[in-house]
Order: sequence, then structure tokens, then C-alpha cells
Amino acid sequence: MKLCISLDLPTAKENLELVKKINNENITDNVWLKVGFRSYIRDGKVFLEQLKQINSNFKIFLDLKLYDIPNTMADAAEEISKFGIVDMFNVHASAGTEAMKTVMQRIKDIPNRPLVLAVTALTSFDNDSFKAVYNEDINTKATQFAIDTYISGIDGVVCSAYESKDIKNSTSKDFITLCPGIRPFGEDSGDQKRVADINFAKEELVDFIVVGRPIYKANEPKEVVEKILKQI
Repeated sequence: MKLCISLDLPTAKENLELVKKINNENITDNVWLKVGFRSYIRDGKVFLEQLKQINSNFKIFLDLKLYDIPNTMADAAEEISKFGIVDMFNVHASAGTEAMKTVMQRIKDIPNRPLVLAVTALTSFDNDSFKAVYNEDINTKATQFAIDTYISGIDGVVCSAYESKDIKNSTSKDFITLCPGIRPFGEDSGDQKRVADINFAKEELVDFIVVGRPIYKANEPKEVVEKILKQI
């Protein structure tokens, strides 16, 4: 299991300071940095380069959730892949199999292409709110989205820990599950609905846990990161 840290602070300076605080010479590919809409729109590719300058061993997950017509998604995926500094990015599974296949076809020959994940059901949904949109139970639909993703040649999905094991059983044990909404030590769930702790994530065979507030709101974020790494 790998730790993916959300960089959701209000400014680039604060995010960079956070990364400097948690940095050490022993950082491995078990620690990833998640850059989302807010940070990327505000700070752009330069911010990604600054993160790598702190420590080139940090892996970057660009969390933009691409969703458009197939060719437009593939254009964006190609540009991201050509950066050479993004290690993983994501699309929306609900864009459909044609779009996902087009993305993967476009980037397949790019050297050291990033991993690609597809979002199934956002962890801000609970089952009732999800059914109001899709008229299906969240676990059933998330698993179907994952199967569509798998047959499209994408590397894995973004899902909650509650769907991870079912998704692997329906696809492959090597199919990546990245799970937001992880509260490592029982912290407040905030605006997330389907949250889980580390032990549950391990039981559900999660590959990546995403942790934000419990790290960046801590007085000693490096200690929290080290504590999480000992448990995963």
C-alpha cells in the first residue's frame, strides 16, 4: 500500500512548505503527492516542477478527473504525459469506454507514460445521494464502472475503500484501487461520506490511500506521515 498526500492548502507557498516538512532522504515511491484542481489551476506546471525539485523521489498524481469527448480527453492526456513529471493522472469512468480506450491508445507509445486511473463514484456521495443520480446502488455501479475501465485498458480506478475488494474480484488483483476519504486514526470525516481507516483499507486490498487534512492540519505533519507509513 502507498500513501498519497493531498496538497490542498490555500497557496503554493504553503503546499511547498508542507512538502519540505515531510521530506527526508529516505522518501521512496511509497509516498505520492496529489495535486488537484485548485492547485493546478492556480500554480500550473511550474508547481509540479517545484515539487520534484524538493525531492525527485516524490511521485506526482495529477488529480484533474478529465471528462469530455474522447478526442479532447486524449489530447489532454497526451499533453500531461509529455510533461515527463506526472506519474499518474485520472479521468472519469462515466465518460465511457470509447473515451477511455481513446486516451490509452493516444499515450501508449509515450516513454514512461503515467499510470491512468478512472474515477468511479466520488467519496462525497453516500448511497442515497448516489442512487438519486444513477438510480443504482453505489457499490454495484462503482464495480460496473471499474469493469468498463478494466476492459478499456486503464490501470485502475479511484473508488472508496468499501468497493476495493469487490472491484479487484471483478477485474484483477493487479488492477489498482486508489481510495480517498482515508482517516488514518479515526479523524473527523469532514465533507467525505464513505471514509475508512488504514486497517480497513488493508483488509480491502487498497493500493493507494489518499490522506489530506489529517496530515496538513497536524502540528507535526512529518510525524503523522511517518506514523502512517509504519502502519501501511
